[in-house]
Amino acid sequence: MIDLQLIDKGQLYDELKRSYVIFICPFDLYGKGRHIYTFENICKEDGSISMGDEAVKIILNAKGTLDDVSDELKAFLDYVAGKKPKDAYVERLEEAVKEAKKNREWRHEYMTLLMRDQENVKKGEEMLAKLIILLSEDGRLSDVIKVSQDKEYRQELYVEYHII
Repeated sequence: MIDLQLIDKGQLYDELKRSYVIFICPFDLYGKGRHIYTFENICKEDGSISMGDEAVKIILNAKGTLDDVSDELKAFLDYVAGKKPKDAYVERLEEAVKEAKKNREWRHEYMTLLMRDQENVKKGEEMLAKLIILLSEDGRLSDVIKVSQDKEYRQELYVEYHII
């Protein structure tokens, strides 16, 4: 989806600009103590081959223990983890967060998005339950496990069973 926003129809793939996706986590997703994990698209079978799309995914971990980022970034991640601000930038950020929380329009928009997300989760759960029942009725219990692990296969079955 990001690539679709960065390149127009007919443009060459190598015209894509570098993109960054940053996840800020209050936990250590990989359990290695790093504050930062950076990933680029590399071929699993041959590490010398890069996708060449310059897409970078960065996972910031508020629970990091290593000395692997700047003091400023550590202060920000400490703030994410619930600690009091330790530098001027994070103090300004905390003030901006407080102001945003007071903003009635912003709160309404946030609650609307939250309700939409909750409805989508419920709809997804209902679709999955219906699919599992239909698979069971058709004697396809072995597919139930695959459905829980393989999103593409699950989508195929939603179409096959006219659930979408």
